[in-house]
Amino acid sequence: MAGEPAFVGLISLRRELISSRLHSRWNWARSCRMCTSPDSSATKVASSKGNKSGTGEKSKDAGSGEFRGARLAKLDQMREAGVQPFAYECPAAQPAASIQQAYSYLAAGEESEDGNELVVAGRIYLRRVFGKLAFFTVKDDSGSIQLYCEKKKVEENMGDGSFKTLKAFLDTGDIVTAKGVAKRTEKGELSINISEYSVLTKALQPLPDKFHGFTDIEKRYRQRHLDLICNESSKSALRARSRIVSRIRRYLEDRDFIEMETPVFHAQAGGAEAKPFETYHNSLERQLILRIATELHLKRLIVGGFERIFEVGRVFRNEGISTRHNPEFTSLELYQAYADYNDMMDLTEDLICDAAVNVMGSTELEYQGTSISLSKPWQRVSMHELVEEKLGSSVRSFSSVDDLRKAAIDAGVGGVVEGVDTTGELVAKIFEELCEAELVQPTFVTDYPKEVSPLAKPHRALDGLTERFELYIVGRETANAFSELTDPIDQRERFEAQARKKEAGDEEACGVDEDFLAALEQGMPPTGGLGIGIDRLVMLLTNSASIRDVIAFPALRSIE
Repeated sequence: MAGEPAFVGLISLRRELISSRLHSRWNWARSCRMCTSPDSSATKVASSKGNKSGTGEKSKDAGSGEFRGARLAKLDQMREAGVQPFAYECPAAQPAASIQQAYSYLAAGEESEDGNELVVAGRIYLRRVFGKLAFFTVKDDSGSIQLYCEKKKVEENMGDGSFKTLKAFLDTGDIVTAKGVAKRTEKGELSINISEYSVLTKALQPLPDKFHGFTDIEKRYRQRHLDLICNESSKSALRARSRIVSRIRRYLEDRDFIEMETPVFHAQAGGAEAKPFETYHNSLERQLILRIATELHLKRLIVGGFERIFEVGRVFRNEGISTRHNPEFTSLELYQAYADYNDMMDLTEDLICDAAVNVMGSTELEYQGTSISLSKPWQRVSMHELVEEKLGSSVRSFSSVDDLRKAAIDAGVGGVVEGVDTTGELVAKIFEELCEAELVQPTFVTDYPKEVSPLAKPHRALDGLTERFELYIVGRETANAFSELTDPIDQRERFEAQARKKEAGDEEACGVDEDFLAALEQGMPPTGGLGIGIDRLVMLLTNSASIRDVIAFPALRSIE
């Protein structure tokens, strides 16, 4: 409630912690009883007495065969001692961050006197072992907290030899649970002064060296599990991705859009210009491809009577890999009947701003050292205007394609325009080479040539152009939208033009989709359609330099 005193919230949180004591001491003992026993053979294991290292093991690369062999030997010793190294269950634990908040008032050297016994569970990140004291920093999904392990207290509750077992068996990387009371050490570290502990999972591999960390980019992508364990920034990016996608869904559902699911296997590539992945269905005895877009099936649903639909789906394109491209990526496509590309511009602006504010907290962002403002309204400019600014004259003033090509070469475009034989394609090439990179702040580039927009409706006022826009931010395409083409005759002609390009060797051109044309002939209402690359949007909002940083398991080249 607004204006509620801070101490009221603190009292409520402490009450929650106290009420969470769902397990009695007997239940705790039951879950831990196999951890150690007074006559345990664990006492035969080196206790690392006096070892102050973070790992308890000499520095080597994570994954060392020597390390693994030592831990396998320790695993056998644990089993011989009656310790279960891979537990079946864990008592209910409180998040470390909640404990940190609830007991932030403790002064250095002070121990909580509220009688609340806390239970924590997490992975050991730091290990420091002395004679009668040991310290373990454990992390859960919310944060970290230190376990303060005093021999006298541990053995009073778990029996003689239990502290020696703790020192002998617990290593960095292990997942443990412990029970105790909150205490702030003399050095000011909030800790759990533990009375009992239990191994939940014994790690057979150590964590990377705590001082050098896990920083090799290639290894981070290939061993994502280790990257997430070691680098909180990697977890933060994936958490933000989840929240962004969730917020987009909520935004659309609040505006009466319905989420749909369409097939991943297609008989005919369509909805984009890209080389597809090919596969074969044995039972159907059919050659199929993985979808390169969700567009055509979604528009068939619009024909069927749905008026506001969207899909957040994986699409697959057999193309290059870069910091901006992954062959398997996530797109948002949405379609709204009785709308056009102007409505889509308004929706795009509002949707992205909503995600930025609700997930990242602001429309003012920093991306790789550049300040980006998502504050509305965003610039709207036609492709012809941008190209004409670079050429110094109107596109329509050139009497032939060859004249336009010469002007493009003179402007510095170079060889990419060789072999391009239409005005529209030349304009698009000039834009890509000379204009894209300069569009740093959010910019809607509108009115694309018909030759590069086979699914967009012809512009209602400008001959040879279409009602299409792309959104550019930091020089990258972030969204693509049309007033959707609803004329089945025009659509067939454009498909056939694409098919001719495909027959001539263009691997990215599409063929004629007869199923979609049949649906279109049934009649589709005026419709606005929008596609947003989720991965690039997440890159922008999380300040991530590479698309690999925002995909949990990106495509990588094989290691020979």
